[in-house]
Amino acid sequence: MRPESLMMRYGYRPDWSMGAIKSPIFQTSTFAFRSAAEGKAFFEVAYGLREPDEGEDPGLIYSRLNHPDLQILEDRLTLWDGAEAAVAFESGMAAIASTLLTFLRPGDVVLHSDPLYGGTDWLFNHVLTEFGITPVGFLAGSPPEAVEEAVRAAREIGRLAMIYVETPANPTNALVDIELCVRLAREAGDDVRVAVDNTFLGPLWQHPLKLGADLVLYSLTKYAGGHSDLIAGACLGSAELVSRVRATRTFLGTTTDPWTGWLLLRSLETMKLRMTCQMENARRVADFLAGRPEVERVHYLGHLPEGDPQRAVYDRQCLAPGGMISFDIRGGEAGAFRFLDALEMVYLA
Repeated sequence: MRPESLMMRYGYRPDWSMGAIKSPIFQTSTFAFRSAAEGKAFFEVAYGLREPDEGEDPGLIYSRLNHPDLQILEDRLTLWDGAEAAVAFESGMAAIASTLLTFLRPGDVVLHSDPLYGGTDWLFNHVLTEFGITPVGFLAGSPPEAVEEAVRAAREIGRLAMIYVETPANPTNALVDIELCVRLAREAGDDVRVAVDNTFLGPLWQHPLKLGADLVLYSLTKYAGGHSDLIAGACLGSAELVSRVRATRTFLGTTTDPWTGWLLLRSLETMKLRMTCQMENARRVADFLAGRPEVERVHYLGHLPEGDPQRAVYDRQCLAPGGMISFDIRGGEAGAFRFLDALEMVYLA
């Protein structure tokens, strides 16, 4: 079955919960063991004291570590990206911060695209620097030679540990060539990770893991949640790398709670329908804006012209333009505020 069909039942069986076709909300802090020996075995796996035996599932211990709603959610999240494993968090920033803290150490350099989501930008430039980690930026949409030069500059500072990209960029919609970043990372060393914030197009319209990226990150608050009633995040990738991020999450305590996990399971069932409709509506809005004299420029992936280097990147790595639009309106701040204050259907939020 395709992912949109598997969202209805993957990772859950009704006979686990008295025949309920929907997973219950397991609103509990802790779980009982059938014996002391079973409890010992569960803790050994949970805290990395030993590798699980073949076919051995990680037992339920404490909802900070794992719980049924979380396990079902993480199984389903892997489907669209074709990931081996996923780990879910209480926010997108928790996912990003936990991932960076897993793979970066004092003295390391992280190369990142610019601009970044505001919270991520602050994390790079005001938090990681306090731990001796140096961020080096390059402009999203830069030609390959500029990205290559940024890699060389980063390696002159210290050990390049990660290339972190947000593509399309927030809010310019400029694209970063994921396959180029993967190639440059591999040339720099086997342990240089490529992490991609895929929130703007994922998981339907862009699949970074299939392009060679090591890790893909999401704010699940946005398209996956989709109803403005939850905050969550996720990191996906290989089982080996994700297990390391999961260990960091265990001790930072940023695990998705049962209620949020259940809400996300609800939302994943309609995600393709919503994202497809949003993408189609965005195209109509972008076309309208492009024809207005008050609008100086529309930043929209669906308007990239043939022959534009960004169009070539789009054709290689994107399946659709998504639902994000930004635009420059004439009249500066006053003109922008006049437009915003005149909106009737849209919240200024």
